[in-house]
Amino acid sequence: MIKTVSIFATTALLFGMAAQNANAWTRDGHVHTPHGTYSGHASGGCGGSTCSRSKVVTGPHGNTASRSGYVTKTAPGSYSYGRTTTGPRGNTVTRSGSVSRY
Repeated sequence: MIKTVSIFATTALLFGMAAQNANAWTRDGHVHTPHGTYSGHASGGCGGSTCSRSKVVTGPHGNTASRSGYVTKTAPGSYSYGRTTTGPRGNTVTRSGSVSRY
C-alpha cells in the first residue's frame, strides 16, 4: 500500500512539474489488437536543470502499467537520474544513480 501511494505521489509530482514547464508535452494513443484495445498517455517536460517523463498504459481488462523518470544536471558534465516502473500486478522496480563524463 505504501509503495502504491508513493508511486502515485511521485507520478502526480512529475505530472505537475511537466504541466508547469513552458516546454511541457503530452501524448495519447491507442492500439487495437485481437485481444482488445490498449490506451496510453505520456507527458514530460524540462524546467531548470531537471527533465521528467511519465507514461501510463491501460490494457483491455483495465490493468495498468506505468513508468516515471527524471534526469537532473547536478554539475557541468554530471547528472543524476531515477526511474520507477509499476507493472500491471502492482509490482514496482525503482532505479537511480548518477553519471559523470569526467
